[in-house]
Amino acid sequence: MAETFSEQVQEEAALQAQAGRVGTQIIATLVGGTLLICSLAARLLFDHEFYPAVLGLAAAVLLAAPLAVTAVKDLLQGRAMMNELVALAVLAAIAIGHYQEAAAIAFFMTLSVLIESRTALGAQASIESLVRITPRRACRIVNDREFQVNVKDLRPGDLVRVRPGDNIPADGAVTLGASTVNQASITGESLPVDKTVGDEVFGGTINMTGAMDIKVTKAGHDTTLGKVKQLILQAQRTRIPIMRMIDRYTAWYTPTVLMLVAIVLLLTLERELANPWERAIAMLVVACPFALILATPTAMVASLSSAARLGVLVKSVVDLEAARNLTAIIFDKTGTLTTGQLQVTRLVPAQGVDGAQLLRLAAAVEQHSKHPAAQAVMAVAGKAKLTLPETSEFQESPGLGVRATVNDEPVMVGRASWLIKNEISPLSPDSAAAIEQAQHNPETQGLSMLFVVQGQRLAGWIGLEDNTRPQAAAAIDALRKQGLKRLIIVTGDRQSVANRVAAAMHTEYAAEVLPHQKLELVDELKSRGHMVAVVGDGVNDAPALAAGDISIAMGAAGSDVAIHSAKIALMNNNLNRIPFLIDLSRKTSRVIKQNMFIGGGFIVVFLVLSAANLVTPVLAAVVQLSSGLVVAFNSARLVRTGEELESAEGGGPASPTKGRGGRAVGAEAGGGLSAVVAAPA
Repeated sequence: MAETFSEQVQEEAALQAQAGRVGTQIIATLVGGTLLICSLAARLLFDHEFYPAVLGLAAAVLLAAPLAVTAVKDLLQGRAMMNELVALAVLAAIAIGHYQEAAAIAFFMTLSVLIESRTALGAQASIESLVRITPRRACRIVNDREFQVNVKDLRPGDLVRVRPGDNIPADGAVTLGASTVNQASITGESLPVDKTVGDEVFGGTINMTGAMDIKVTKAGHDTTLGKVKQLILQAQRTRIPIMRMIDRYTAWYTPTVLMLVAIVLLLTLERELANPWERAIAMLVVACPFALILATPTAMVASLSSAARLGVLVKSVVDLEAARNLTAIIFDKTGTLTTGQLQVTRLVPAQGVDGAQLLRLAAAVEQHSKHPAAQAVMAVAGKAKLTLPETSEFQESPGLGVRATVNDEPVMVGRASWLIKNEISPLSPDSAAAIEQAQHNPETQGLSMLFVVQGQRLAGWIGLEDNTRPQAAAAIDALRKQGLKRLIIVTGDRQSVANRVAAAMHTEYAAEVLPHQKLELVDELKSRGHMVAVVGDGVNDAPALAAGDISIAMGAAGSDVAIHSAKIALMNNNLNRIPFLIDLSRKTSRVIKQNMFIGGGFIVVFLVLSAANLVTPVLAAVVQLSSGLVVAFNSARLVRTGEELESAEGGGPASPTKGRGGRAVGAEAGGGLSAVVAAPA
């Protein structure tokens, strides 16, 4: 659930307060370290122990005080954490008069705590930097005059002017001007996107070449960038199963360590072995699980940062961790594997009807519809500069077709099944037969067909195609190489269209699928033991997305429905983000296991060495610090995951989906309307 504005303010204030406390602790650690160095120097300069002891005790008290306070708080709250082990080790060293040793232990352990704190703060700050790029000031236009205002004061409906090099202050639509915009902060795409009047822009993106006037549609925390930030911070607060397991056994850890230390201490005292107290102190220091505590959070935050950089929003780290186990993916065809932008590729008029007349009839009726097929027809009619007749009595049957009266005669445009079953204005036998023949013509395989009926007579048909995305086939191949067993395309489109797309992808497919049948397919795969991901556009695929183990929404930038309907949102339409996500999940799992092995290995090995009097307490503190550093640096490697995608996208040819858009069919040189007009049916 999205946070309220006040909750976000409180969270940011808490983060600043934590950063302030860490800063104070760093200063105290530097002062304590200086006292420790002075104590060591005093031992060399003076013959007696008074001055070294006083300086060492002062250093120990200053350095150990925060650890002791935290340990007391933990005990009062009924928790037994690592701070108790450190506090006991320092108190034991002070009790036996080893003040410098106590100070050295406290110094190195405090450094470990600071590394943990700074790692968490730094990771959160790096993620915040990905999304905290909205400018503080904006140029608002009122009555053709420019006013500099705070971005937080912008409201939907305001008009702002953005010049080259400026960051766009809020989500909106271009009302004047044209430019190229770097949207990497939102979509993760390296190449800039052309924007002109009517196009949508996102707050936090960079205007590169031209000046634009933008009408604000969303501002502040309601922008796409604001929602991105909310989801990333929400993901940080979630915990994967291994983290919950560690929490469950933490209560047993400290008592177990104390029991082992007590056994070793009793045995060494009984057998009068050397340095019994130093062995116990070293064991207490070694047993502090700093590396284990850092093992999972550092890896997860690094992964979330890597994913966000490439425009992949993961709402919960549980989903990120689960992606490595996927065995099957169901892809919605339209808008996912294909561009979702239909283009007219054929016009086939009936006998006695010319192509321009067929297109004019179809466009006259379709001009009142918002369906993608209607928009494709209108695009070609616009290219042909046709004058459309007046229409009346417009009606639309969703998913089937449209009808209207044109020149006092009914005209219907739509699917064959709808037209044949129509009882209001039944087709002539010859027209019904012509429709059946056209549907079964081998030349129409793979086309979506719109039939145009004037009165009771077939005027012809229009063929449309939805082209596959350029990266789709490569992404499917990459998923197959990653070992996924079932890759299935589902669509409500006709069999021949689905077969064409599936043949290009070399995958299974299910055509003419209704929404409830998509759910049944997901349930069937689950019943066979598959872990299933469902990939769709996040709008009309909501039921199927909800049914999958993991749901992935494509092209979520700017769409509230898409961002909130799926567990993982891809802010762009690049299908290569899906194999990247699975690869990132698997690498993250490996790094966590490596971190756990490193942290656990350090503890086990050096506990044994400490019990055998082979490790001094100071060396134990250094080892503890080193193990935390190794884990932190090992996790940091994950931040670079996906760099090859950024490099390829930044240096390769521009994708058709990133430019000004493909030209309408027939716009090629020598084309025109005749390029899509075939012989009469």
